[in-house]
Amino acid sequence: MRTVAENSSVTEFILEGLTNQQELQIPLFFLFLGFYMVTVVGNLSLITLIGLNSHLHTPMYFFLYNLSFIDFCYSTVITPKMLMSFVSTKNIISYAGCMTQLFFFLFFVVSESFILSAMAYDHYVTICNPMVYTATMSPQVCLPILLGVYVMGFARAMAHRACMGRLTFCANNLVDHFMCDILPLHECSYTSTYVNKPVVFVVVGIDIGVPTATIFLSYALILSSILHISSTEGRSKAFSTCSSHIIAVSLFFGSRAFMYLKPSSLLPMNLGKVSSLFYTIVVPMLNPLIYSLRNKDVKIALKKTLSKKSFS
Repeated sequence: MRTVAENSSVTEFILEGLTNQQELQIPLFFLFLGFYMVTVVGNLSLITLIGLNSHLHTPMYFFLYNLSFIDFCYSTVITPKMLMSFVSTKNIISYAGCMTQLFFFLFFVVSESFILSAMAYDHYVTICNPMVYTATMSPQVCLPILLGVYVMGFARAMAHRACMGRLTFCANNLVDHFMCDILPLHECSYTSTYVNKPVVFVVVGIDIGVPTATIFLSYALILSSILHISSTEGRSKAFSTCSSHIIAVSLFFGSRAFMYLKPSSLLPMNLGKVSSLFYTIVVPMLNPLIYSLRNKDVKIALKKTLSKKSFS
């Protein structure tokens, strides 16, 4: 990878932030600080609950544990720096800091795409092949799946980072965004992004398309299986197993597709910011709430944990 001196005279960027309206800066700071605190507390609480309660040591909660870890990490990569934009006259980030933020953001966001598809496959096996669930989703299977999730995240982040390394940034170092993301950085580039934009479209298309196809196929088979369940109670239980995951998937992939897979000419940057805000700030906050409030096992684990603390 080339150094800053080789590919750019810019040593730092200025992040424009979410809005230039001064009267909104302090209210937005406290709003998103509250979002971040809920995200941290919610995801770390879910991680702790799963770790402490042995009855949650199943493949489903193994993947949920990692989803919470990923949500916590990539929210932490983005939100603290965004909060600075509300209280700083100039929100400056170094070139190296910008590229580091971009890499880890891409690593975690792509990992989330594939962990959601792994969870869909787990639901498919749970409902469609319950008799062989233990063998199909054994630790010998789950660990390689998880390794594959993080390898895909690393590979995609490296691909985007390598493409970014060929760009030259000269006089224009103002990034019209609250974070270092691919498309806003393209706007700052002195070099043609003729090569980069097709790479972004193809790679992001794979990152969204492959997990989405896996999820749709899993849920098509699940729906077919549910329709063959005779009892109302059985159908209700099957739908309950999947409902939280469907909500999380819809929120995450919908906002990502809106940001990256639409031509930039049809998507003003302000709308891009809103879309990015949704899947980087709002979704990581909502995921632990969705999985906690709609999950009886998590509620039981929470009650047991709180009762143990009260007793001690």
